[in-house]
Amino acid sequence: MKISVIIPNFNGANLLKQNLPKVLSSVEDSEIIVVDDASTDNSVNILHQYFPQVKIIAKDKTEGFSSSVNDGVRKASGDLIVLLNSDVWPNENLLKFLKPYFQDPLVFAVGCLQKSMNREQLNKQGRGIGQFKEGFMLHGPGKYNKTNTLWVFGGAGMYRKKIWNELGGMDPIYNPFYWEDIDISYRAIKAGFKVLFEPKSIVNHEQSTGSIRSFYSPDFIKTIAYRNQILFVWLNITDSMLVLKHIIYLPIHILRAFFARNFPFLDGLLKALIKLPKVLRKRQLNKKLNQRTDREVLFGLGE
Repeated sequence: MKISVIIPNFNGANLLKQNLPKVLSSVEDSEIIVVDDASTDNSVNILHQYFPQVKIIAKDKTEGFSSSVNDGVRKASGDLIVLLNSDVWPNENLLKFLKPYFQDPLVFAVGCLQKSMNREQLNKQGRGIGQFKEGFMLHGPGKYNKTNTLWVFGGAGMYRKKIWNELGGMDPIYNPFYWEDIDISYRAIKAGFKVLFEPKSIVNHEQSTGSIRSFYSPDFIKTIAYRNQILFVWLNITDSMLVLKHIIYLPIHILRAFFARNFPFLDGLLKALIKLPKVLRKRQLNKKLNQRTDREVLFGLGE
């Protein structure tokens, strides 16, 4: 099966110059696509000058991660799609351990182990777990010695394009960033497909140098994270008891945020409410694909 590697980029000229050579050497014979989300630095010039073998999609308007990735997938010729952030570089043999999983036609995505340094401490992540608590989905890293996962990180994983298209791709309602990779993985699992984790496929992640933390304020990042956490529930959770818990706990969260002066949460809720008409339409479309319940998806992951 042919493989396309898609790298969304926003003002990551230095990261591209640093990491693309390593990507090219580790994914030989693959199509490489960089989707530039209307960067204001010299990213596109860097690509033209140093990486003529890379296919460039240069957008004229900044939209966000979901839209950039979807643009790349539409232009990709591969049956399998590898998504890599501009701030990661893969170890050798990245694809060797991922490709065999896709002999199973029900496999939608397989995630990689991510290694990153945080205050001189090596962190390993890439396998995600989650629980529904106090009306919201809470997610976090799981132990990386298992192959099941709740989602594949959008900057380090391989996806089957056919199923991607059946699911409608990443949802641009989450633009500019966060929760879009959890959302598409969750929808895939509820639709009866498999989402897995392979710790022998490794990428190195320099998250602190990425575009989100470099170009957006901490309060804006928190606001978008809260907004998208709320949108995820409204779009995907259909279990009646979980929906009831969300309805009961939401006023409590509002009061907590008000007294704690947690304005990013309140702002995020308002921004989610503005999108409610679109959410309700998308929710009905998502429900049509469901083959599993929320409880079947969430329970059994372990740590």
